[in-house]
Amino acid sequence: MTRLKVTVPASSANLGPGFDTLGLALALHDVVEVLVTDSGLKIEVFDAGAGDVTDVPTDETHLVARVLRAACERLGVSLPGLHLRCFNAIPHARGLGSSASAIVSGVAAAYSLAGRPLDAEAVHIAAEFEGHADNAAASLLGGLVVAWSSGGRFHAERLTPHASIRPLVAVPALRSSTEATRGLLPEQVSHSDAAFTASRAALAVHALTTNPDLLLAATEDRLHQHYRAPAYPATARLVADLRAAGVAATVSGAGPTVLALTTDGIIPASVDVEGFEVTELPVDSAGVQVTAG
Repeated sequence: MTRLKVTVPASSANLGPGFDTLGLALALHDVVEVLVTDSGLKIEVFDAGAGDVTDVPTDETHLVARVLRAACERLGVSLPGLHLRCFNAIPHARGLGSSASAIVSGVAAAYSLAGRPLDAEAVHIAAEFEGHADNAAASLLGGLVVAWSSGGRFHAERLTPHASIRPLVAVPALRSSTEATRGLLPEQVSHSDAAFTASRAALAVHALTTNPDLLLAATEDRLHQHYRAPAYPATARLVADLRAAGVAATVSGAGPTVLALTTDGIIPASVDVEGFEVTELPVDSAGVQVTAG
């Protein structure tokens, strides 16, 4: 029997203006122990989602199992039976890429079982399940990613963030969902808002990799965050308060977690963070790691 241990980082997507394009891997990790067996399926879930089958099912619909089987089929790997032990540190439905990390776990395990190194096709397979590549690519590749789609295929390029950047996350008890918050976005935006956000997205790449002094301006957005604000007013308030205090704060992914891109790891004392658990999460540079069980 084959045993694998898959360790995959959380991720924060968008980073302000980079909607469905920019992603950052963060050092908070889910761990999936994979055992290939002769037959059947057994799934054990620990920590986030444990005991709640509506949140994390323990049958064939479990996301890691579903992705692992589908990816193995695409890679020509036989998978007769499966035993998964999932240790979930990434909070669910908080905008820290929990579903993308599960998808990447399945894809990475399948590649390991196939004896293949992760490649551009792995990014595409993972992003197909997620619907966009920013979270999945960040968890897969580590560091900072720029993701895009072209001709029905997903792509991503890994960049190295500036060494001085110290991300903080402020996680509330409130849950959210990408599907629900995407429903708040308009079908069209003005040309001026599109041009403004495009300029900031380009600047964000420069600020994140070369000049963090520009992060506050570089994380401004007119494309999505203010439309989603009614879904999580406390999150919107905290983002606004942090930015007023000079901190480059954004909504992490679809929210409701707040991401603060700092160089000192400090939230100003004047900012009220009641209702949020604030944690410093360094950038994860390695991406998903697979080792023998």
